[in-house]
Amino acid sequence: MRDRLLLMAQKSPLAIANSPNTHMRLRDEAFDTLEQAHLVVDSNGHLAMVSRQARALFGLTLKDLGRRLQDLEVSYRPVELRSKLQQAYTERQPVEVSDVEFVLPEGNVVYLDMTVTPLQEASGILLGARISFSDVTRYHHLQQELLNSQQELETAYQELQASNEELETTNEELQSTNEELETTNEEFQSTNEELETMNEELQSANEELETMNEELRQRTDELNHVNRFLEGILGSLRVGIAVLDDKLSVNLWNNRAEDLWGLRSQEVQGHFFLNLDIGLPVQELRDTIRLCQAGSQDCQEVVLDAINRRGKSIRCRISCTPLVGMLPAPLWVIVLMEELTEPPA
Repeated sequence: MRDRLLLMAQKSPLAIANSPNTHMRLRDEAFDTLEQAHLVVDSNGHLAMVSRQARALFGLTLKDLGRRLQDLEVSYRPVELRSKLQQAYTERQPVEVSDVEFVLPEGNVVYLDMTVTPLQEASGILLGARISFSDVTRYHHLQQELLNSQQELETAYQELQASNEELETTNEELQSTNEELETTNEEFQSTNEELETMNEELQSANEELETMNEELRQRTDELNHVNRFLEGILGSLRVGIAVLDDKLSVNLWNNRAEDLWGLRSQEVQGHFFLNLDIGLPVQELRDTIRLCQAGSQDCQEVVLDAINRRGKSIRCRISCTPLVGMLPAPLWVIVLMEELTEPPA
């Protein structure tokens, strides 16, 4: 063992540099430091060499050396390699694929140019192929930006041409409009004279309207007075009153009706009377109300058992009277609801 070490120590540096192992390490390091990612496949389809860039790009390791290419993901992603290899072997010339999109595991997208170069001896014997991948992402983005800029330039040029044509058309329209404005100005002068005449007429009409407005205000005051007077009368009566329109919707509901059934005027106005949820069995009044609407009877009267808002059972006299002075049937109906304190005679 000592003799071997002494023998190695006596070797010159030149001899060590020329040793086969050194040449292999030198070749491997040169292969690994290439900027492009390279794969070398032998003629049997096995992975023979893989550069450092290719290992980092495709997730390969040195343990994958010797495996069949078709068993590795790189054989079909980012591009189908087996058909390209067969084409290169058949044609005995490089096969190129440009601008291949490849999504990295972290989600980033890169674009690659791929070249499959057949490797053969001087005698023509096929040894395998080298597969090279060049990262052209930057150039892809520059080309895309160039295309976008060209499209924007073409669009701007078209818009400029269109704007120029519009300006020429607008100039002609302005000249025509100027002539029309001169004619219109003359018409305005004539119209102004007519407006002055109309203004005098409007002033006179305005004075008449002010007089009519004063009369209307006085009549409104009178009507409000009558309404308050009517509300006072209805509120003073000790019977509940409901006024139904031709569709049997409630239009008036006095205080006594509120006290009897517990529903306020705002809660029943506009609602169908026969659908009201009160202690009075309103469905039993359907025929009585219909007779009044038809105008066949001046007054209809019934006595019903009911329950007032306090939950007390009562006897209630219902009187239905058609509202006189209305349009032909169906007429409006006045419904009077009176709680009987004693049994009816």
